[in-house]
Amino acid sequence: MKIGLISDTHIPSAGPEPPPQVAQAFQGVDLILHAGHAYVPSCLEWLERIAPVTSTESWLEGTGETPTRNGRVQVLELEGHTIGMAHELILRSLGDDVLPGSLGRSFPSGESLAEALAGIFGRPVDVVVFGYTHEAMVETHEGILLVNPGSPSLVGQQVRLGTVAILDLTAGSRRAQIIDLAVL
Repeated sequence: MKIGLISDTHIPSAGPEPPPQVAQAFQGVDLILHAGHAYVPSCLEWLERIAPVTSTESWLEGTGETPTRNGRVQVLELEGHTIGMAHELILRSLGDDVLPGSLGRSFPSGESLAEALAGIFGRPVDVVVFGYTHEAMVETHEGILLVNPGSPSLVGQQVRLGTVAILDLTAGSRRAQIIDLAVL
């Protein structure tokens, strides 16, 4: 199964709809997961022209984001994997600063990432999709694949082409890659 991952589209402040390169990057996906800050339903409707969409919204509901149908935390069972999705990935020991390399550098060795994530998602997960930081990341810790697709349209707080991700799942494997929209 091929899944398009996107977050932090910030529509309409970053533009009237996602950049057209998103459709190119998501060509052939079976599902799209939007990890928050879509802001308006028309963004999700635009994505649904490509593939079915499941989305999550920010914990800061009411600060400009229209509820996106699916709630704040999602757990999906796909191809034998349990995927947890949230906009802000808030870990007690790191706060919401889950940035590239931060888990390896700063997650306490005496704590269990699996237990922390089960506390967020209500059950064990082996893949986590999140947004919020606008920084793309694909990392594995304690056997859990964590993916932040970055933002397709708001990088370094500037409106410009950014990133999305593709997650490939089979019953025996999972692989994610970041797609730089500026090079498509």
